[in-house]
Amino acid sequence: MHYYELALLKSPLNNLTYQSEEKIQIGTKVKVKLQRRKVLNDAVVIKEVEKPSFKCVSIEELTKEYYNSQMLQTAHFVSQYYVCSLGEALSVYIPFNSDIKDLKQSYEFDSKIELSPEQNKAYTFLNEKKQALLFANTGSGKTEIYIKIIENHIKENKQAILLMPEISLTPQMQKRLEKVFGDSIAIWHSKVTKKKKEEILTGLQDGSIKLVAGARSALFLPYANLGVIVVDEEHDESYKSDSKPRFHTKDLAIYIAKKFDMQLVLGSATVSTSSFHKIPFIRLDKTYHNTNKHYVFDESDANLSPLIINKISQTVQSGNQVIVFLPTRANFKYQICTTCGKSVECPFCSVSMSLHKNDLALKCHYCGYAQKIPETCPSCNNGIIHNLRVGTAQIEEELNEIFTDKVIKRFDRDKVKTNTQLKAILNDFNKGKIDILVGTQMLSKGHDYHNVKLAVVLGIDSLLNMNSYKARERALSLLIQISGRSGRKGEGEVVIQTKNEDFFDYYLNESNYQEFLESELEFREELYPPYVKMAKVIFAHTNGLKVKDELDKYIAILKANKDIEVVGFGQSPIFKMANKYRYEIILRSSNVKALLTALHTINSPLAIIDMDTIY
Repeated sequence: MHYYELALLKSPLNNLTYQSEEKIQIGTKVKVKLQRRKVLNDAVVIKEVEKPSFKCVSIEELTKEYYNSQMLQTAHFVSQYYVCSLGEALSVYIPFNSDIKDLKQSYEFDSKIELSPEQNKAYTFLNEKKQALLFANTGSGKTEIYIKIIENHIKENKQAILLMPEISLTPQMQKRLEKVFGDSIAIWHSKVTKKKKEEILTGLQDGSIKLVAGARSALFLPYANLGVIVVDEEHDESYKSDSKPRFHTKDLAIYIAKKFDMQLVLGSATVSTSSFHKIPFIRLDKTYHNTNKHYVFDESDANLSPLIINKISQTVQSGNQVIVFLPTRANFKYQICTTCGKSVECPFCSVSMSLHKNDLALKCHYCGYAQKIPETCPSCNNGIIHNLRVGTAQIEEELNEIFTDKVIKRFDRDKVKTNTQLKAILNDFNKGKIDILVGTQMLSKGHDYHNVKLAVVLGIDSLLNMNSYKARERALSLLIQISGRSGRKGEGEVVIQTKNEDFFDYYLNESNYQEFLESELEFREELYPPYVKMAKVIFAHTNGLKVKDELDKYIAILKANKDIEVVGFGQSPIFKMANKYRYEIILRSSNVKALLTALHTINSPLAIIDMDTIY
């Protein structure tokens, strides 16, 4: 009889010991019974152990799927660093299938890309350093460098990953990559059909697919022979998982590349302070096309000021296109009573409901609850509701009233719900069928809009004034990214509605962004990442008293630990979410080991642990 320690997939439980009459290879996916449940659970064989003192249950079934050594080692790291069970860490991976054999297929490609002297210098640097950062201005041609590096690895019969922060980036990138790599490229994200995913997984293992481009889950596929990982828009916070395990894809890519000796390229026009501080970088600031960008600042409080309307009018009348950015979707973010001053809140979350006029509803953007628009204030029953903080739907509505003969479309998560809708709206915009595109952060995600001569940025001060040590970096990075969509070739104009002209005016020049990063690092020294590690622990439960008791218990324990600092604690900014009351503790330490040890001692079913929190 053989005895094995198993990790239960998707389970927070620690590893359990099972027995088997036959010898099983480490990493094999098996099926087991758990307690008296009839349903079989998926588990992974982690290691063979001595016969335990207790009676063991037998492994029910062996599958043809397995996790290789690299997956197992990375999952061990994830479980330790991001504080989750090994089963939860392994569950992000799609395993290998032993029935699929590597056909050792090799391909020859010629991208026919001629790099400029500046690009060539960057290309050489990235190859020499093995793991490096490409700090490249908007329009400087970083995608050509990515393709050249990927091409090298494929010629050596290796595979490549190109990670992008959003599904919205994939259509344009897909076209460029397919021109070079043909059928050997696959696109991977959550909206890909089950059948197509199965084809991709087979191709990855038999070697017919050499390049996968896609969202963060693309990092966890069964690669037969991975040689390079490229992380585009590495600054983007959507690389951080918001569900357990709460890993950061970029940081995990760095770990994998260093651990298993692969090439890694991080790239962005607005690189993150952490990458700038930790990773060797090369600056690429010469752009393909001479662009002359003009910035105009507008201090008006109006949704669409006369200045903005005038600029939009001039641009569309001359046959060019406009993008309008807002950080908020819907019509309005808050509904405040003019009599009692209270907002209309979601009954399950302590947040204001957002007004969606077209749906005749107020909606919660956190739990999805919706209700009809009240005629009077629900709190005092007689006050009139006043709308605050404008959203994309409202701006689209106002623009339609002003520019009745122009085509105006919205580009946000309320309007774009499928990959087909995404491709359709981007195609229409690039073909000139849309005059004005109004959207949220999806607008900033690296799309190459050919005929945009004006970018209007509203509500940027709400991001700058957020209660976070990263507020300045987020706001400036986003503003530069949106500005980069205007005037890709030739003249371009950006109108920014802000009360913080002095800050934005100086640093908006991309050549000054490095100076911003250096000053930001000076400000963060000894207080914030990348110099110290930070973690957030959220306690959540439907019983408010129970969750408060749990918070108090762990505050006492954590404050007694001299190697870590309790920076703050109390009610979460969103105190109630999905009918659960939430309290949080923010921790800080320059000693990573001490912080992780402390986090691993939090053994509470109410706790949600977020290492390297981006609060």
